[in-house]
Amino acid sequence: MNYKLGELLFGAVQASLKGGVEILKVYDSDFAVEHKDDKSPLTLADKNAHNAICENLKKFNIPVLSEEGKSIDYSERSKWEYFWMVDPLDGTKEFIKRNGEFTVNIALIHNQKSILGVIYVPVTKTLYFAAEGLGCYKSEIWNLKSDNASLEELIKSSKKLPLETTNKKFTVVASRSHLSEETEMFIDGLKTIHKEVDFISSGSSIKLCLVAEGSANVYPRFAPTMEWDTAAGQAICEIAGKKVVDYTTNQNLLYNKPNLLNNWFTVQ
Repeated sequence: MNYKLGELLFGAVQASLKGGVEILKVYDSDFAVEHKDDKSPLTLADKNAHNAICENLKKFNIPVLSEEGKSIDYSERSKWEYFWMVDPLDGTKEFIKRNGEFTVNIALIHNQKSILGVIYVPVTKTLYFAAEGLGCYKSEIWNLKSDNASLEELIKSSKKLPLETTNKKFTVVASRSHLSEETEMFIDGLKTIHKEVDFISSGSSIKLCLVAEGSANVYPRFAPTMEWDTAAGQAICEIAGKKVVDYTTNQNLLYNKPNLLNNWFTVQ
């Protein structure tokens, strides 16, 4: 790989912002909803964001595995040492509901490990970004004023994660649209350990960001997710000092598996 991690991180940040612009163009209009084969909502925003992100990342000559291009055969992608894992619009159900809780996710995978992550929330203009050796940060993106801005400038105007918190209550964050029976049982179990348990309901990869920043103590996910749903958030969480643990193997989640479906996991 011919690029430094800082260059790749800033490139991913810029790509996420371009993807966010395309999403908001559709979000602010009377959009029509298409459906994928599995009947989940897919909008024009998904496709346009994907195209904008890939266009911005192509200068790095690193392969891209995206939800929009998931048909790449394992025999080909298993040879990749580095690749971008992209979810151009994570939280399509939240997009359709117009609650703003959807994100652009970009991760860099190296030998099955997520080493760089960017998550952008277009509606609130909130950006989470992290890379190994560079730290983990949260920024309100309007501080990044021009295309000539630098990673150093962005870091300087950002808050390092995790943030200091005064909340003494144990806090669980879980899915707004996918709360399973097993998750409810897990939360009930926490209530027997902790005197008071707060509950935050949120959509998309924002849940991982809330653990990374310290707003939540744990995110249990006992329902299906795909690798592109978690890759960026895992880098952000781990670089902030948190753990993303596969519930089956009790090890970190791994990427670029033959089957791109994740096992259940917890983040804490």
